[in-house]
Amino acid sequence: MSQTLKSWATPLAVGAFTISAVTGLLIFFDLEPGIIEPVHKWLSWLLVAGVILHLVSNWKQFTGYFSKKPALGIIGAALIVTIASLFPVFGEKEEGKEGGKERTGKVAAQLLESSSLETVALVTKTTPKLLIEQLEKNGIMVNDPSLTIQQIASSNKKSKKALLGAILERTKGSETKDGDND
Repeated sequence: MSQTLKSWATPLAVGAFTISAVTGLLIFFDLEPGIIEPVHKWLSWLLVAGVILHLVSNWKQFTGYFSKKPALGIIGAALIVTIASLFPVFGEKEEGKEGGKERTGKVAAQLLESSSLETVALVTKTTPKLLIEQLEKNGIMVNDPSLTIQQIASSNKKSKKALLGAILERTKGSETKDGDND
């Protein structure tokens, strides 16, 4: 049984590690095309299962590391970092948010998505008319500037992220309407 377990526990751990490492790095660099975040969150369970099965199938070799000081140091440091990560050392937990602090950019994007195009125009220091022109250049039709970004995206069968990208594309690298750069 142990040989059968070894024959698929290690490939499972390696495959799941690959998924977790690649998606984790993409999330770290805020590159989240497609379903990167849910894949990272849910398929990380495969990594946990693969590592547990790998440890079970290699238990004797694993316990041998507990007699070696460098191995104990690495395992101990990993445990300390894991335990320390449970405490809010680098910031307060956001109100009403379980699991800790959420990235500010993501929160800002969610707020913009639920705002009207008129409000987004104020935030980007432009006019609704200029934003509508920018969106139309990107194949996005806007019938009413009082609609939210979510509603406009939905009616154009586009993602909210794509719509915000098209809006922010206009303001990126350009002077603001009144020269105020705050």
